[in-house]
Formats: sequence, structure tokens, C-alpha cells
Amino acid sequence: MGNILELNHTDALLFFLKGESYFNFDLPSYFVFETLIQAVSTQMTGQDLSSFYLTYTTQGGQQKKRFPNEFEEVNYKFLNNKDGKFAWRPFQLIHPALYVSLIHAITEPTNWGLIVARFGQFQENKNIRCYSIPVYSDTNQSDKASTVSQWWQTIEQQSIELALKYEYVLHTDISDCYGSIYTHSVPWAVHTKPTAKTRRRDLSLIGNSIDKHLQDMSYGQTNGIPQGSVLMDFIAEMVLGFADMELSERIQKDNLQDYEIIRYRDDYRIFSNNPQIAEHITKLLTEILIELGMRLNAQKTIVSNNVVRDAIKPDKLYWILAKRGSKNLQEHLFIIHRLSEEYPNSGSLSKALLKFYDRIKGITKTMQNIKVLTSILADVMYKNPRTYPIATAILSKLLSLIEESSERNEILSLICLKFEKIPNTAHIKIWLQRLTIKIDRQRVYEEILCGKVNDPAIQIWNSDWLENNLKTLIERIPIIDEEVISDIDVVIESDEVELFKDEYSYSERTEE
Repeated sequence: MGNILELNHTDALLFFLKGESYFNFDLPSYFVFETLIQAVSTQMTGQDLSSFYLTYTTQGGQQKKRFPNEFEEVNYKFLNNKDGKFAWRPFQLIHPALYVSLIHAITEPTNWGLIVARFGQFQENKNIRCYSIPVYSDTNQSDKASTVSQWWQTIEQQSIELALKYEYVLHTDISDCYGSIYTHSVPWAVHTKPTAKTRRRDLSLIGNSIDKHLQDMSYGQTNGIPQGSVLMDFIAEMVLGFADMELSERIQKDNLQDYEIIRYRDDYRIFSNNPQIAEHITKLLTEILIELGMRLNAQKTIVSNNVVRDAIKPDKLYWILAKRGSKNLQEHLFIIHRLSEEYPNSGSLSKALLKFYDRIKGITKTMQNIKVLTSILADVMYKNPRTYPIATAILSKLLSLIEESSERNEILSLICLKFEKIPNTAHIKIWLQRLTIKIDRQRVYEEILCGKVNDPAIQIWNSDWLENNLKTLIERIPIIDEEVISDIDVVIESDEVELFKDEYSYSERTEE
């Protein structure tokens, strides 16, 4: 495992062209984007995006071009419900032409060298350490699994080690980080603010090129960047790394000593032997973030004098201390249900459900009431959208234990009706379709990606600004793999939803 700043420009390009880099959110395995992204890259290599703009003739006989920032819905967007209530997180499938154009620009040799060098400047202060630069896997793990592994190996473990040096830790994070990033702050980060302001219209600056691409994706808006890809994680790190550098300069100016900071994306841990120093640093960070259009989350800003305990996320600590050997499946699910209420949408909850799946995947019959089990599980899913993939796999196994098809259909209908009560449930509809696709492929789910599974003619992105050749290529290359659909079973296998596919699970590794 290594971070992408260690790659040369060619390998960086190949990394971003991978399907899991293009979209790193959980979708069923039959959604595949790599073939499309690779084909668009081949078509666009050596050419600027503007050469693919659609031209039209005005009434006065002039030839003009269409621009992507003139069109809405260029990216495909869906809102993921965060809590089963009224909190949502927007995810986006970036338009393939804009995505490819952006990674071609970023990984151009000179630009890539400049970006890597700039990150070196961001990281000069060894007391401020960032561990969220995207990583690539050099094993059979996915890149995403390697990223999560790094959380344990660096953030939690290093936080515990720092308890030897420091008495206090201040935890804080940024509210709506991706939605708040000011696109003009990207060229500030890459080229310094004075240079970016002086040359604001110079698209030969890679920072300005990134800024323009971001606006092209968002109808010309300058607030917020798309969420859901490794590329956007990397661009966010440009701005956050710039904030780290600014913070370092202001700490030095105020002559603050006796501190260390660990950052993972928008999550900060500030260590000190003096809580006033930690709070002073937080004040400086707040001022810097406001200048960049962001702000800290006051509700999640906490000072603790128990560094060891608070090094581990509270949901994980709760689960480590609370889990007991349960006698039957219903008791086991109730324990998980309680965890879901104490620490909703947590990583520990997903791991607990994976353990439950491992327990039931080999059984062929049970005396337990399946309807009761599915009811408990559906309630966990209802309030914890992060669990949709693994919980759907469990549902598929439980339903397979029911002999009567009428009873299975009744439970499926009740589950679907339950989730209809939640607004913006595109994500669960996608996974419910995976649940039923081998039973009733034509079952209708009101979500465009679900419709795409059965109707290739449905268009995901608005390509009306593109000339016909590239537009046709994007519209005709399938993103649904029929071979995968043919090969998958009614019961969702663990390798479809399990992040870690090593010889033993991540949760087992971290407990050894």
C-alpha cells in the first residue's frame, strides 16, 4: 500500500482511470464504469475537452460552441439519506468526459510534478500530519479497503501512542466539507493566493483548470465539489493541505509549542499538554477555514483528558465492551439493534452485521421466526443507511430460508413500503433491486439507476453539450454488466458487500 503522491504521472493516470477511483460509493457489483471511462480516455487522449464541444449556428449565421456549464444535470446526482430522517448526503457520478478531461489535465507530467511538489510544502511541518491522501493497494485488497486499513494503522494506533506524550486531545471536524469548498480556493492552494488572483483567467495554470472543470460540473457554481470519487477526495486534500500549511504558519507566528495534529480528511485531532493551546489552535483553524468557505462543527468539537479512551471511536469501543456470545439469531440481532441506537450509522454497526452474516450464511433452515428477524433488520436499515449493502445481503439469506414464495413476496412488499416513507431513498432502492433482481428482474423501482438496469437507453448524464461522436460513445457503452447479473445468486454473497476480502476479516485483524 502506498499513497498516490508516490506514483509517477503515468501510474497516477491509470489509478484514476480505475472504476473504483471513478466512483467509490457502494453499488451492486453489476454496475461497472471502468470500460466506459477507459474508452472515453482513449477517445480524448491528446485533445482538449473544448474540441469535443457541440457547435451550432446562430440566427445571424455565426458558429458558436455549447459549454457544459450552460447545462444542468451534467453530472448524475442522487441524495443518500444519512439517518432515516431529514439529513442527506449528495453523491455524484461525474460526467465521463469531464472526469477524463480533468484527470488528463492533473496527470499531465508538468502539472503532476507541480501538484506533488506542492503537497510536499503542505506537509513540511511534521507536527501536522495528514493521513488521508488517497492510497493504492499492492495486495488483493481493494484500494478502498486499504484506505480503511490505514485509518486503524495510523489514526487510532498513533493516537494511542501519543497518550505517552500528551494529556489532552481535542476532536473536531468540518461541517459539510465537500459541499462548502469554494472552487476558487483550489488554485489558491496549488499556486498560492497572490499568483492565482493575478492570473485568474489563465487556464494554463492547473489550479484554474481544476476550478473550471468543477464549475462545468455544477452549472457554473463555485460552491461545493462533487462527492463520491477518489479524484474529488484528492482535490479536497489540495484545499485541506493548503489549510494545514496556513495553520502551521499561524501557529509558528503565535509561537505555540507542545502540540501535534493528526488529520484524516475533515477530521482533526489536536494533542497537547495544555488544553488552552489546543483551543488556541482550534481558533486559528476556524479563522483559516472561514476564509476558505468552511467552518468547524461546534457540536463535534470536544476536549478530552482521556487520550487512550478517545483514540478509539466510541461506537467501536462500545461494541468491543458490549458484545457477548448470543444464544440465538434473534438475541444477536437485538444486540446489533441496540448498537444501532447507541451509535447510528457507525462503522462498528456495519462490522457487527458482517459478523451476523458470517453466522447465518451456512445455515439451510431455522426454527426462528424469519418475519421477526427481517423486521428487526429492516428497522436497523431504516435509520442507518450506511448498512444497506451488508443488511441487504442478510435479508437475501433470511428470505432464502422461507419456503413459501407468497410469504417471501409479502415480506418484500412490506420492506419496500417501509422505505417508501423515507425521502430521497435512491440508495436503498438500488440495493432492494439487487435483492430482487434474480427473483423478479422487472420489478419497478423509481430511481434512474434502477431503470438503467433494464433499459440501456436511459441516459444518466446530460451530454447535450458534446459533439455526436463522443456523445454517442458515452450513451452506448453499457454500465450494467449482464455477465455479472447472470453469475450472481439470489442470496447475496459476502464478497459482493464485504470491504475486506483477505484470508481473514479486518475486524479480526484489528483485534489480534
